[in-house]
Amino acid sequence: MKSEHPLGIPTASSAAVLEAHEDQGRTVSRFDRWLLRRVMQAAGNPPIHAALWDDIDSYVPDGHSYGRIVFRNRSVLLGLMKAPELAFGDAFSEGQIDLEGDPVELLTRCFGTANDLGPTGFKRSIFGRLPTAETNTTAGSKRHIHHHYDLGNDFYKLWLDEKMVYTCAYYPRPDATLEEAQIAKMDHVCRKVRLEPGQTVVEAGCGWGSLALHMARNFGVKVRAFNISAEQIAFARERAEREGLTDQVEFVADDYRNVSGTYDAFVSVGMLEHVGANHFDQLGEVVRRSLKPDGIGLIHSIGRNQAMAVNEWLEKRIFPGSYPPSLREMMSIFENRFSVLDIENIRLHYAKTLIEWLDRFDRNADTIRTMYDEPFIRAWRLYLGGCAASFISGTLQLFQVVFTHAANNNVALTREHLYPSAGTNDTTPTSTHTWQQFD
Repeated sequence: MKSEHPLGIPTASSAAVLEAHEDQGRTVSRFDRWLLRRVMQAAGNPPIHAALWDDIDSYVPDGHSYGRIVFRNRSVLLGLMKAPELAFGDAFSEGQIDLEGDPVELLTRCFGTANDLGPTGFKRSIFGRLPTAETNTTAGSKRHIHHHYDLGNDFYKLWLDEKMVYTCAYYPRPDATLEEAQIAKMDHVCRKVRLEPGQTVVEAGCGWGSLALHMARNFGVKVRAFNISAEQIAFARERAEREGLTDQVEFVADDYRNVSGTYDAFVSVGMLEHVGANHFDQLGEVVRRSLKPDGIGLIHSIGRNQAMAVNEWLEKRIFPGSYPPSLREMMSIFENRFSVLDIENIRLHYAKTLIEWLDRFDRNADTIRTMYDEPFIRAWRLYLGGCAASFISGTLQLFQVVFTHAANNNVALTREHLYPSAGTNDTTPTSTHTWQQFD
């Protein structure tokens, strides 16, 4: 029997767990050792040691080792042959796989060797199947967002920054705090779309409302922010009321597909991953009809250097319906509609953000344990540490794409506006030369 779990992790009954762990007292066979070596070969022969339930290393890498992985029973090895990423994530969550050493470095090395195998590395089952993301219909999107973002605001408060920004931070200095880096990210986004007092902005996917409130408070604009997470919208509306910004910010509990009106800027930070490539054309049409002729848009999204299948464990247990696109796939939003003005890749900023989140998560693990069970804690450690490793290894990228209508000539000729005045703490946009000034 399987018990219900908030992430869908198939936590086994006590009897099933006991039976699964009986392998630890059993003799390891030659077949078991052969199976482990096949698994490590399928992962690209990563530079780590690997042991079975007898605690003897059955796989030793050539050269330096960056850690050790221990498989607690035979069923895990068999599961890895059928669904590599899903079986690994579930087994780690259930305590049937342990990692010894720095988990971020260990996973970074494993992802590096898997990358060398190509886009299907450690993804294809023994039967040749590749995982796919669930479809983000209107109803599906609501269900998928609820699965992740409605776990409870109290949970996220324990490890996010004080403004509850759940997207990649932007570190202006190596020693910047997470709080400083998240404010710097929001300023960076606002400068990219060249916000000015009195303008109107539509935001697709607003999280807990931090960016919308930041734009209104610091740049004097009016914002309509869309989100389908009930808990996030309620939290954002309460913040707007408390901060006296309800006249400038409207939080709309609705799908991005239902955005109406026209705006000076379109901003989406961290939502595209939840749209799905088969809906990119639909999103492009929403943006086209929403952006004024001289408006500027920005889409900030996790992505990849090449199209590939999703991580099945992340897709099923953490972010159902998610798909990090390649730049080529993202271009279907813009081609025949817009001119792309700028693309920036800030993946190392996300690696640093995730490491800080993981550290804060670990510092609050005892509190989280009173809210959720041990498999949940292990799953989220794997999620945060694994994502950090993905950005460090280059498995994942973080793209910010700035765009406008093709005929808009009121665009910046330099990148001067992206950075505050040197040697000051000024965070407002600097004066910008545009084509109009040279007319």
